[in-house]
Amino acid sequence: VQLQASGGGSVQAGGSLRLSCAGSGRTFSNYGTGWFRQTPGKAREFVAAISWSARTTYYADSVKGRFTISRDNAKNMVYLQMNSLKPEDTAVYYCARGKSPWTIGTTTSAYDYWGQGTQVTVSS
Repeated sequence: VQLQASGGGSVQAGGSLRLSCAGSGRTFSNYGTGWFRQTPGKAREFVAAISWSARTTYYADSVKGRFTISRDNAKNMVYLQMNSLKPEDTAVYYCARGKSPWTIGTTTSAYDYWGQGTQVTVSS
């Protein structure tokens, strides 16, 4: 299984970006997917997660109401729509595949395959 994150860039505060996570392998669509972010010197933090069926989603409190996670299993894609971006959203964003087909988690230990990360920079 390989994951490829893309869509990062530089925007001003209040702007929007859509991140994409392309998964390879037949099993990608059978597992939950999460987005995490990391800034230098800090631990990777949970942003959002979606179950394989898209029926269940979780969001960090810091992004609730501004970010939306979605997926298209026919295309093996997971998306993170980020609106009303703030400077504190600046980070490298990673997508990851869940370890279990039946649950999604909010910690890095719940995920096994990770993409390479895409940089998001929000200026004030």
